[in-house]
Amino acid sequence: MSGSDANAAIFDGKAFVRTLSTSPGVYRMLDARGEPLYVGKAGNLKKRVGSYFLKPALQPRIASMIAQIARIEVTLTRTEGEALLLEAQLIKSLKPRYNILLRDDKSYPYIYLSGEEDFPRIAFHRGAKSGKGEYFGPYPSAWAVRESLDLMQKLFRVRQCEDSYFRNRTRPCLQYQIGRCSAPCVGLIGVAEYQESVRHAAMFLRGKSSDVIEELGTAMERASVALEFEKAARLRDSIATLKRLHAQVHVRGASADLDALACRIESGTACVSVLFFRNGVNLGSRDFFPRLPVDADESAVLAAFIAQYYLDKPVPRELLLSHSVEEVELLAGALGEQAGHSVEIKAQVRGDRAHFVELARKNAQAALVARLASQQTIHERFESLRELLELGDMPQRLECFDISHTMGEATVASCVIYGPEGPVKSAYRRFNITGIEPGDDYAAMRQALERRYKRLQAGEGVLPDILLIDGGKGQVTQALEVLADLGVSGVLVLGIAKGPERRSGHESLIRGDNGKVLWPGPESPALHLLDAIRDEAHRFAITGHRKRREKAREKSRIEEIAGVGAKRRAALLKHFGGIGGVAAAGIDELAQVNGVSREMAANIYAAFHG
Repeated sequence: MSGSDANAAIFDGKAFVRTLSTSPGVYRMLDARGEPLYVGKAGNLKKRVGSYFLKPALQPRIASMIAQIARIEVTLTRTEGEALLLEAQLIKSLKPRYNILLRDDKSYPYIYLSGEEDFPRIAFHRGAKSGKGEYFGPYPSAWAVRESLDLMQKLFRVRQCEDSYFRNRTRPCLQYQIGRCSAPCVGLIGVAEYQESVRHAAMFLRGKSSDVIEELGTAMERASVALEFEKAARLRDSIATLKRLHAQVHVRGASADLDALACRIESGTACVSVLFFRNGVNLGSRDFFPRLPVDADESAVLAAFIAQYYLDKPVPRELLLSHSVEEVELLAGALGEQAGHSVEIKAQVRGDRAHFVELARKNAQAALVARLASQQTIHERFESLRELLELGDMPQRLECFDISHTMGEATVASCVIYGPEGPVKSAYRRFNITGIEPGDDYAAMRQALERRYKRLQAGEGVLPDILLIDGGKGQVTQALEVLADLGVSGVLVLGIAKGPERRSGHESLIRGDNGKVLWPGPESPALHLLDAIRDEAHRFAITGHRKRREKAREKSRIEEIAGVGAKRRAALLKHFGGIGGVAAAGIDELAQVNGVSREMAANIYAAFHG
C-alpha cells in the first residue's frame, strides 16, 4: 500500500491515515529516493500511524523524520506478535536510519557432534547446520568453543580430525601420543567403547556432568572387580577432573538456560552486554553496540535488541534485564511461539539472578568506557589530520590502496576505508590484477584505481575525502592522472612515503593538490592514523594475495598430473567441491570419482602429499 508518489513535494499523512486498516501490521516510512527512514509495528495501524500526523507537537527528531516522508508502505499481519517479528526482520535487512539497529550480528559458533557413523567426530562449527548430527551452543565466542573442545579431548578422547584425514591414517597421530585421542582410525579402540565416550561427551555438553560422573564411578568399580586396574585408574582420573571442572563452571542459581542482559548509554553510544548460561554453565559474555537515534533510552534499546538478536537464534527460557521494557508480554509471547517453548522476560529479580544482572551491567559499563576511549582517540587523530592538512572540515572518509605479490605472481590490490568511527570493513575491496607485466606495481596500482573509481563515478559507492597512497611522488602523480582521466574531482590525494632507513614515525606526506611535502614527526596523532590505515591496507592485500597464490599453485598442481585432462579435472573438482577438497581426499575417495582408476588416484594423492 502506498501513500503517494515518491516525487510528490508534500506527503499528506492525514489523508493516508484515512485509508489504513485497524488491523495489526508493520509500516515502512520512505523518503523521496525510496530509502527507508523508519520501520515500526502496530496492533492498530490506523491508530499508530495516525499518531505521527494528528499530534499537535512532536519531538524534534520525530518532526524531522516526518518532514522527509515521501510515502508509507504497510504490511498486514494476523497478530501483533507476528508484526513484532516482521518489524525486527525488516529493521535488520533495511537498516532504517531512525531505528535502533543491532550492527554486530555475526553468526555464533557451535560444537558439532557428527552422527550416523561408528566413530563420530566432534568439531568447531559456524554457519548453516546442514550436517547430520547434533549441535551444541551457541557459544558467545570462538575462544569458548575451542576451550570446550580442549576439555573434550582431555576427558573423553573423541577425535576432532577431518574425515579425509581419519580414513587415510596408517598409524596413530600426535593427538594419541599426548593422550587426547583414542586412535579409532587404526583400531586401538572398539566401536562400543568409543560410542560410550561419545555419549558421555554429549551428556557433558548438555550440562549432565553429574550423571557422567556417576556412570564413570560405576564403570570404575566394575573395572576394579575385573582386575583391570589400568582402566580403573584412568576412569578415576577422569572422574576427578570432571568433579573439579563441575565445581568451576557450574553456576549456583542459574537455571538450565538463561541470558542476562544489561544496557548502558553514554555520550550517544549504547552498549548491550549479554551473559550466556546454558545447562547451568556460564559460557561467557559478549558486548554489542547498537546504532542509536538521538533520544533512545536503555529500555527502548533493550526491547529493540531482544527482538532483533533472537530473531534467528535459539531463545533461552529466561531473559533477565537491567531495565524494564514495554510490551514485555507481547515480546515474550512472540519469542516463545518462535522457540516452541515458554520464554520469561524479567527485570525485577533477586538473589543470584540479581547478581547475574549486576555482572552484565558492570560488563556493559566497562565495555562502553573502552569504546568511548577508543572513539575519542580516533576522533583526536582525525582532528589532528584536519589541522595538519589545513582542511576546513574534518575528513569523513579515507581510502587507502596497497599492492601485494610474490615476484609478480598473483598480484592483488587492496582498498580499505576508514571513518571517524574507525575501519568500515563492510566497504573493504580487493582487486585481482591481470594483464600487466609481472612486478609492475605502477601498472597494478593504476588498474586498481581505475576499477575502483569507475564504479564510484557510476554511483556504486561514496567518493572519499582523502585517497591515501602508499608511495612517493611517482605514485601520487599516477593516482592524480587516473582521477583526472575519470573526471573525479574533490578528492585529496595524499602519498605516504617511507622515512630514512624505513623507520616508522619518520614518513613524509606528499599532497597531490599542491605538491607540498609534510613531515609530521613520530609524535603526530595524524601520522599514527595514517600509519594504521596503511598497515591495515597492507594486511588486507597480503591476505588476499596469499589466498590467490595458493589457489593458483594448487590448480597448477592438478593440471600437471599425468593423465588428468580437462574432463577428469572437472569431474574431480565437481565431486569434491573445489581444489581444497581434492587435496584433502584420500586414495579410496579419489578412486570413487568416475573415470579415475586406483592407480591414477594414487598419483593424484602423491601430487598433493609428496
